[in-house]
Amino acid sequence: MSKDFPKTEEEMGSMRGSDAAESSFVEGLGQSMRALEVVIRELARSEVPVLLLAEQGAGKQATAERIHQQSGHQDEPFQVVACVDATQEILTANGFGNGLFAAGTVYLEELAGLSPVGQQSLLEVLPEVEGNGHAPGKRARLICGSSRDLEGEVRAGRFREDLYYRISGVCLRLPPLRQRREDIPYLVSFFLAKYARDFRRPVPQLSGPTQQLFQDYAWPGNIRELENAVVRAAAMCDGTIRVQDLPERVRDFRQEATAIESTEEKVSGSDPQEWPSLAEVEGRYVARVLEHTRGNKQAAARLLGVDRKTVERIVRRQHPNSPLLREAS
Repeated sequence: MSKDFPKTEEEMGSMRGSDAAESSFVEGLGQSMRALEVVIRELARSEVPVLLLAEQGAGKQATAERIHQQSGHQDEPFQVVACVDATQEILTANGFGNGLFAAGTVYLEELAGLSPVGQQSLLEVLPEVEGNGHAPGKRARLICGSSRDLEGEVRAGRFREDLYYRISGVCLRLPPLRQRREDIPYLVSFFLAKYARDFRRPVPQLSGPTQQLFQDYAWPGNIRELENAVVRAAAMCDGTIRVQDLPERVRDFRQEATAIESTEEKVSGSDPQEWPSLAEVEGRYVARVLEHTRGNKQAAARLLGVDRKTVERIVRRQHPNSPLLREAS
C-alpha cells in the first residue's frame, strides 16, 4: 500500500481507540470528525436524549454505540431497535425493570419509520425512561437516528411534533463520507484488518489503481457501502485487491471517468464546430450520475451540488423520453 493507506497496527493507531476491536466506530482525521469526537465525549457524560441525523450508511449506529461505550452504561446492554419493525408491545414492555428501557442504551434506528401508534407508545413511555442524568443502570439511555429530515416530517404531518422535541435534546449531524475523504484510507485499512481476522488470512494489499478508485468514488452509500466493497474484495482477492475485485457499481464509476477523459481528449483535438453544446455535455454528465445512483435523483442532486428539481429539469430537456422521467412522476 502507498503511504496514504496505512497497513500496520502502528499506522492505524491514531484512529483507533482501546475498544476498536469491539466497535465499528473509527476515529477520523478530518476537522469535522475530530470535532465530533469531542461532542461524543461530552454527550457520554450525560443522559440527555440524542438525535443523530445523517444519510444512510454514514455511521449513525456506530456513533450511538461509541457514546454508549464511553458512558456510565458501558457495562450494560446496547440494544438496537429498527423503528419500522417496532411494535407497541416492544416499546411499552417496561414493567418491573425488565423491559426494553430497563438499563443500558437503546438506539432507535430510522425513527421516521415509526408508525403513528409507535410514536404514541414511545411518547407515553418516555417519562419512565428519561433519567435527566440520574441513576444510570436503572433506566436506559435513549439515542435515536434518522436519515430523513424529521423537521420536514413534522411539517408534513408524518411525525409528532411533541415527540420530536422530546427525543432531540441534542441534535447531532454526521457528515457523509464524500465530505471526509481524508478518512477513506484509514477506513479501508481498518475494514481490511477486521475482515482479515475474520477470514483468518493475511491483510490484503491494494493495487495503485484500486487505491485511487477508493479515493475518487463518491460512495453514495457512505461507510456501509465502503465496508461492503472491502469485505467483498477481501473475500475474493488472491492477496492483492485489484479493481476487478470491487463491486460492479464501483468499477463502472472508473469506466465512466475514463470515458469522460477520453471525450475531453477528443474535443481538444477536433473541429470546434463538432464540439457538443454545454447543454449536451451537462445532460450526458447528469445521466451518468443518475446511472451511478441507480436513478435516485435526490442522491444525484447531492453529488452534483444542486436540488432535485434541477436534475429533473436537465433530464427533461435533454432526455424527454427517458424512463428516469417516469420514475420522477
